[in-house]
Amino acid sequence: MMDSWVNTAERIGSDLHLELTGPGGRRAALIRALREAVRGGRLAPGTRLPPYRSLAADLGVARNTVADAYAELVAEGWLTARQGSGTRVAERAEPLRPAARVPKKAPARARGPRHDLTQGTPDASAFPRTAWLTSYRRALQQAPHEVFGPGDPAGRPELREALTEYLARARGVRTAPGRIVVCSGFAHALRLLFGGGVLRGPLAVEAYGLGFHREVLAAAGVRTVPLPLDEDGAQVDRLGRERAVLLTPAHQFPTGGPLHPARRAAVIDWARARDGLVLEDDYDGEFRYDRKPVGAVQGLDPEHVIHIGSVSKSLSPAVRLGWMVLPERYVGAVLDAKGEREAWASVLDQLSLADFIASGAYDRHVRRMRQRYRGRRDRLVAALAERAPHIEATGIAAGLHAVLRLPPGTEASAVKAAAWQGIALDGLAAFRHPETGMPVGDGLVVGYATPSEHAYGPALEALCGVLPPP
Repeated sequence: MMDSWVNTAERIGSDLHLELTGPGGRRAALIRALREAVRGGRLAPGTRLPPYRSLAADLGVARNTVADAYAELVAEGWLTARQGSGTRVAERAEPLRPAARVPKKAPARARGPRHDLTQGTPDASAFPRTAWLTSYRRALQQAPHEVFGPGDPAGRPELREALTEYLARARGVRTAPGRIVVCSGFAHALRLLFGGGVLRGPLAVEAYGLGFHREVLAAAGVRTVPLPLDEDGAQVDRLGRERAVLLTPAHQFPTGGPLHPARRAAVIDWARARDGLVLEDDYDGEFRYDRKPVGAVQGLDPEHVIHIGSVSKSLSPAVRLGWMVLPERYVGAVLDAKGEREAWASVLDQLSLADFIASGAYDRHVRRMRQRYRGRRDRLVAALAERAPHIEATGIAAGLHAVLRLPPGTEASAVKAAAWQGIALDGLAAFRHPETGMPVGDGLVVGYATPSEHAYGPALEALCGVLPPP
């Protein structure tokens, strides 16, 4: 038998050399050869191929080999076969165009900041890989067969049960597994609640907050109304005709500090009186350093608070898992908004997190990171005391960031100086609601959790070098 074949121009209309080599036998080799000929443009669309008997004779293979190869390529769409017209290259089978020439030396990628002090991100080098892998393997081995089918939009019951116990113990949340809906994070929760039509605006929000969340709400057609802030948190007595308010009561973002107990009680009274709703963003509730943890507002009235949390700060934003603890009357509407199947949060990751929590590994990780971040915060405070004693760090009793209070009028220049020195951080003004008329002063929002241990010291040195003088 022959290993190659060259047609004549009269038979096909263009010279064609078929190499019948490679794994899988002559049939597979012929399919690959014809497919590549079409891809490369050596067989143009509309070209008529020789009858399979003729090609089989030329190649010295069985007629069924050629017939089967033609049939498979017809099924794939490379060829067409019609009675009286023979077998032709499909008109839609476009040849593969040559790729653009790659330069010998690719341009260098844009360099990131030398020192990353942005807020909101945990130390990626501290992810508990070994413990997570242990939970993943155990969850995979013990998973029932149904796990590998369409997921329940409420979330896996194993995770909802683990969260019920953990949130009650660690955050004072009162709930049951049937009132928890798993999501992929806080922004996803907002999209479900407002984009899904469960809630409508306007929505009262704190005068300082994450701009991305305001963008998510704006995309859902929700108007946000800013509430002024002071040392006791959001001024909830300024709530107007809104039926819902979004708060960060455990640790106001980004200015720091918990919502005063009197205001926690006042916002619950407001919600009861108006049959309103408090959306509680518990974004870093586990990290408390100099005071006892502040329990969730949800514990005061589970029927008027939606408690929203995630593992993006405590574990990693790469683990796209969060949860909503819902009043009973909203569970059905949220599930309707989410859809019949789980389309956002990996079921295997849900099982892994459930095991991670139930085994105690999550608590151990949080305790370890609490000590590490407290040490980072203390080093920041000590560096400021030595190098810039006129700069006060506030909001440091909890969380993963601090606000450095600057002399009036110096914030913009400090942010610019930091950028010139390769330091990534934010100015306080970047978080101000565009409609608020009560700025809280100049400042820098410095995330002390983001750098790895070896990078944190140089980052602090660089930071102190760009702070404005007294």
